[in-house]
Formats: sequence, structure tokens, C-alpha cells
Amino acid sequence: MTRKQLLRMLALAAAFGLLATLASAETLTVSSQSVADEKAVFATVESISVVPARSRIGGTVVQLKVKEGDPVTSGQAIASIGDDKLVLQMKSLDAQIDALQAQANQAQIDFTRTEGLVERGILPRVKLDEQRTALNVADNSLRARTAERAVINEQLNQGQVLAPADGRVLKRLITVGSVVLPGDPIVTVAQQNFKLRLRVPERHARFLKAGDKIRIDGAELGTEASRLGVIDLVYPQIEEGRVIADATVEGLGEYFVGDRLRVWISGGERQAFVVPASFVKTRFGIDYVQLQKADGVVDVPVQRGRELPTPALPDGLEILSGIRAGDQLVRP
Repeated sequence: MTRKQLLRMLALAAAFGLLATLASAETLTVSSQSVADEKAVFATVESISVVPARSRIGGTVVQLKVKEGDPVTSGQAIASIGDDKLVLQMKSLDAQIDALQAQANQAQIDFTRTEGLVERGILPRVKLDEQRTALNVADNSLRARTAERAVINEQLNQGQVLAPADGRVLKRLITVGSVVLPGDPIVTVAQQNFKLRLRVPERHARFLKAGDKIRIDGAELGTEASRLGVIDLVYPQIEEGRVIADATVEGLGEYFVGDRLRVWISGGERQAFVVPASFVKTRFGIDYVQLQKADGVVDVPVQRGRELPTPALPDGLEILSGIRAGDQLVRP
């Protein structure tokens, strides 16, 4: 055998080996595998907590600076409450303070004059003690009225209703001109960082735990791709036959509260047939796969399920019917 013939035989052997490899790569043996048995439940977008902004004094609402949907920050003034009685008390105290200030000034003058006369021996020392006492009384009365005025001024300042936390105004409970008492709620504020609150039938409670993944269809959020979330907390109390759980989902939104979404949760595991989507072709609205039979390749109609991508099979597709374990699929 010549060298040229030997090289030709090696090339043919390599070609046959490559064809065999490609042929094996174009076929797939159907086998069942365990997949998460997802159940569809409804969940609502809710705030971590809804807190009311309350009035600290009684009076009449003279100004309301926010409306439903407005974002607020902690400490922001959102309403003003006025009380005419406080204004009148402030004016009365101002007049009393002016009078006491005049008395204190006169007491100081009398004390200084009496002190000089006592030093020269014209008046007895007891007169100096009397003037000192009168001066102390005038000063203390002035400080007392000034403190009362500070109290009234603080009450006027507390007429500003402040936002208790960062968030968004859900509802205004009063209007301008309303009469409120101390502690009455003015608006309700939903804190940011919204959560997804799930209400799951109690028969699925044993499968639900903190750290589980949930899936939201992209159509529910106005996008194409599905989004994943994580369950943070499962509440121990069952209400009306349902288990309540909170989940965190990125990009959930920060405006609508109470929005209902369909969420897929894990309800255990089940056996399913998962094949690459490239093995399924669609003709006239019907899905087919090609099966390797003894007499050749035949097309078999199948019922397509949902997509089940995995790290090993990124284009995984569940087949509900039409194939069984051991079937040999051929890539079309």
C-alpha cells in the first residue's frame, strides 16, 4: 500500500467518524426528569407598611400640600392646621410680657436707687432687701410668661403635619377647612420598597418556605422576559384557608398599590419530558417531532407545554403528550 492510499483511507475513516458523531448529536433519547411542579396563584403589590400622618393639635385645616400619588420624604410638611385660640393666646401673652418687662425695668431702677441711698446711710438696709425681692419677683414673672409664650409658639409650630416616612401618598382623608382633633389622620403614606404579598391555598403550605423562588410572567409586568423573586417571609397564621407570604421582586414598580399579578410558585416536584425546542417544528399550527422507527423517520404530533430552561438545557421545552420514555427523536 502506497503512502497516498494510506492517507486516503485515514481521511475516509475520519470522515465516517465525524458523520457518526453528527448523527449521534442529531438524535435524542426521551427520558423523564424531575421538574418543579409550579402552581399559579394571585398576589398583590403592597407596601411594607402604610402609616398615617396625624395632626398633633386640634384646629382647622388651612392648607393641604399633597394629593394622592405624590411622593413624600420623612419630615416633609404636608398640611397646616390653624387654631384661632392659639393666636389670641399668643397676643395676650405678648401684651403681658410687655407689661412685665416694664415692671422688671422699673424694679431694676428702684433697686439701683435704693442701693445708693443705703450706702450713704439715708435709708435702712431693710429697704434694699425689699427692692431686691421686688426685682426677683418681676424677673421671675417675666420668665414665666416668656415660657408660656414658647409653649403656645410650639403648639403653633405643631400645626404643621409632617410625613412620618419616605413613601407615596395613598389617600387624603380630609379637605381644606375640615376641623380635626389631636391625633386625627390627615393622609395615609405607603412606604417605598413594595413587596409582593401572596395568598396561597393551605394545601400548598407544606411546600412553601422562606428562600423559595417564584416566577412572574413578563406579560404581568408589561415586559417580555419573566422575572424571578424570592420569598422573604411566610406568615404562620392561616386566614380563610390561605397562607400569606411576602416576596421580593426586582422592578416591581413604585406607584400602584394593590395591583394583582399572577405568580408561579413551586408545589413540589413531578416527572416530565423535557426536550430541546429545536427538536420541535410547527406546521399549520400543529407541533411535530420526528421519531426514529425501524422503517425510517416519521413525524408525530405532540402537545407543547411551557418552557423549562435549565443550565444544561437553556432551550428546554416540556412535551405533555405524543412521546414516551425511550423514544428516539431526530432533529429536523
